[in-house]
Amino acid sequence: MDLIFEKLMHFLAHLNPIAYSILWTLLIMSILTWYLLLSKSLQLISIYWRSRQIKKLFWQPSSFTPLLTHLTHHSPTHPFAKLALHSINATLLYERRKTAPLITSHSEFLQRHIQQVIQHTQIHLESGLIILATISSTAPFIGLLGTVLSIYEALMNISHQSDASLATIAAPVGEALIMTALGLTVAIPAVLSYNFLLRANRTFMLHLHEFAQSLHSCLNSGARMNPNDHSHIAHIYNHIPNKGQN
Repeated sequence: MDLIFEKLMHFLAHLNPIAYSILWTLLIMSILTWYLLLSKSLQLISIYWRSRQIKKLFWQPSSFTPLLTHLTHHSPTHPFAKLALHSINATLLYERRKTAPLITSHSEFLQRHIQQVIQHTQIHLESGLIILATISSTAPFIGLLGTVLSIYEALMNISHQSDASLATIAAPVGEALIMTALGLTVAIPAVLSYNFLLRANRTFMLHLHEFAQSLHSCLNSGARMNPNDHSHIAHIYNHIPNKGQN
């Protein structure tokens, strides 16, 4: 442990100001990567947990009363609640303006408001991903730049020595390669975090689109059909005349 600490202090002591700035840049990139990964993951977990409650209230067989009560007493801070509240408000607004001449139908009016909420949600979820993409693509090159500058400085110092040998060349060059390793150490978690969060966001947006379609169908026609409930298929099949006959 003492040997590793001694080598680390020796490496830091021989860095020039430019190398120090590159090292601090990589450190900030690493902190940003882990912060975005943890914060975005916790955000998705919280959204998933709250969305289950909204979907459970929406699929109550009796009426919209439990969902309306929940939205009235709780400020909508997550996408499913915002989508439900904006859709219901859009329907009420359309009904109040029904006497005036309207260009669009209720379905188009409702779909437009739903699409706005979905777009805002997607922009909110994707915030920060561009930072991860930038870190994953630039961190290796920043580390490589630090290596090149460190090797250049090491070779310039060696050129002023009269007894340059393999030992005097290998040590500073080996230390310079640490910058490349640090760049890769920062870039690899950034790439993995970006791919993980991008996949998680796409999965969540798929669930949000499914809920939006069900909400649009319910508010537009009054019918609610749970996409996870397949009991209606057997009911329809039993009422098909001459089923099983050619």
